[in-house]
Amino acid sequence: MSVYKSIMKGFNEAIKYQEGKIDARKRRISINPVEKFDKDQIKQIRTSLGLSQVSFASTLGVSKKTVEAWESGRNIPNGSSSKLLQIFRDNPEVITQYISQAPIFTISDKTFILLREASYTP
Repeated sequence: MSVYKSIMKGFNEAIKYQEGKIDARKRRISINPVEKFDKDQIKQIRTSLGLSQVSFASTLGVSKKTVEAWESGRNIPNGSSSKLLQIFRDNPEVITQYISQAPIFTISDKTFILLREASYTP
């Protein structure tokens, strides 16, 4: 079936449904609004996951400076960062699965998790 015919078929079905001539499958969903997080909540989420500010920033796709600003109250997360914070708080296993796949190494009795590759040119 061509794209045009497929679109027209769907359009005609929508008209028939609106006129009450056919039934349609319906599904009601609800989406929770994005929560607001204060500095203490953000720090609590990060520490409960056992992450440094650098590692936490990397998992969220933001800079360490951004996490520092959130945790000091100079700035607040919004949009996708807030949604990720909500997911990490409610489902901490999500981040532990991500971290469990990351390379781990130890230097001078400190353990590091490589979350982002970096290049170095002397």
